[in-house]
Amino acid sequence: MLGANPSRSPRAATHHCPLGRDRARGTHQACNPFALEIATVLVFSPMLTIRQLRYFDALARCQHFGRAAEECAVSQPALSMQIRELEEFLGTELFERRPGAVILTEAGVEIAQRAGAILNATRDLIDLAQHRNKLLSGSLRLGVIPTLAPYLLPYVLPRLQREHPALRLDLVETQTKVLLGELTRGALDVLLMALPVDNPELVSLHVLTDRFLLAVPADDPLPENARVTPSDVEERKLILLEEGHCLRDQALDYCRQARSRVNASLGATSLATIMQMVACGYGVTLVPEVAIDVELRDDRVKLLRFAEPQPSRIVGLVWRRTSPRELDFKSLGQMIASSLNGPRQDRRATGPPVSPCALEGECAADKGRRIPRRKDSRP
Repeated sequence: MLGANPSRSPRAATHHCPLGRDRARGTHQACNPFALEIATVLVFSPMLTIRQLRYFDALARCQHFGRAAEECAVSQPALSMQIRELEEFLGTELFERRPGAVILTEAGVEIAQRAGAILNATRDLIDLAQHRNKLLSGSLRLGVIPTLAPYLLPYVLPRLQREHPALRLDLVETQTKVLLGELTRGALDVLLMALPVDNPELVSLHVLTDRFLLAVPADDPLPENARVTPSDVEERKLILLEEGHCLRDQALDYCRQARSRVNASLGATSLATIMQMVACGYGVTLVPEVAIDVELRDDRVKLLRFAEPQPSRIVGLVWRRTSPRELDFKSLGQMIASSLNGPRQDRRATGPPVSPCALEGECAADKGRRIPRRKDSRP
């Protein structure tokens, strides 16, 4: 029977026992062989490490040892050795090695998904410990889509820095699909983007409603007080952002019949470029209200309201359901909404007239606001 005769194993001697230091202090009475066997396995057996999973995750994404090593800030031989040790520990090949590249094996694909979940849980554990009693402090990795970043951040960042100086903010600006991938794998903490998001692993928070207006050349026959309809758009050449921008899809959803008249030869990546095209008479475009203050710079462009129900997009925050920083994200959402709709003296003379959304309820009504116009704007 295990433990009946401690003297039967030479490892029962004090100087061989991994627990011998406790025994020397008088806190360990006898070295039970069963406990000794467990301790020996823990001390001398190879173990799966977070470092190995991190290297594996990087290599699975980069599909190249050199690029993965650079991302992990280690030498290529060091990364390669850790990957080989991981494969030996798991007893299976994770990568198919080819000249200049690697590809995940069938087992590697499934293990990569599970490794990603483990790494996310590890990051969430660290976040829980570091931010438990401190609102908006430490590191926060924020991803923002290009049709929001230049229009919202100038209002939000100064206040964030002023009210939360202990917050270290890292910003990433790119398209929705890329941001969602980075959020899911744990490279970002929260996203500022257009909703909805169809992913049960993510949580979203409605921050504000952003209505669309129609930007047309100043000499367009439609009067400035006109309320335009989708049929008005269909009669004109519609200029939109290139494929991949959610604003393009939202505009096309509203103007379904105008798809055939979209200027496919244009591949603009910014609203600024499109507004210049409109000013030169190449067509019309849909502009979010949050962008008016920045993009309405040219007298050759006029903006028109749509008839009810006006097209709009829902802007909100998105984060992983497992993240322990929900209070941080709700506080950030509240700050974004209030920064855009705060006292006039805290903003520029013609701030973006957006509709704030109560975090626990429906969007506040925003009726009767006038579109900012330049003094000498032509009819």
